[in-house]
Amino acid sequence: MCGLTGFFDPSGNCSEKDMATIVKKMATTLRHRGPDDDGIWCDGDAGIAIGHRRLAIIDLSSQGHQPMVSGNGEWVIAYNGEVYNFPELHADLVKAGIPFKGRSDTEVILEGCAHWGIAETINRLVGMFAIAL
Repeated sequence: MCGLTGFFDPSGNCSEKDMATIVKKMATTLRHRGPDDDGIWCDGDAGIAIGHRRLAIIDLSSQGHQPMVSGNGEWVIAYNGEVYNFPELHADLVKAGIPFKGRSDTEVILEGCAHWGIAETINRLVGMFAIAL
């Protein structure tokens, strides 16, 4: 099972460099949740930091690295779980002209949010999951 972490600093008092240091330490404490990969994403202007520890299950390639940024650059996701119908959702998105870099369910959720919006994507998901967007 992967590990997700992160924080929101609405005060703007934390620099992006400090945010990265903090969220990296937070993610390191979750190493036992995902020994295969780790990553962080920070936006100092928004005061948001997300960390992820990966246990690779679906797409074992580096294309499954998280946090993952959408193709349009507007969305970031850290995810853990299993979406049973992700192949069907992937097919729907491909039919809509959405390009994919890999074959992960993470990317399907992310590109679904970019294409359909969060509520519609969540309504389409069948499975068990935790998501940070």
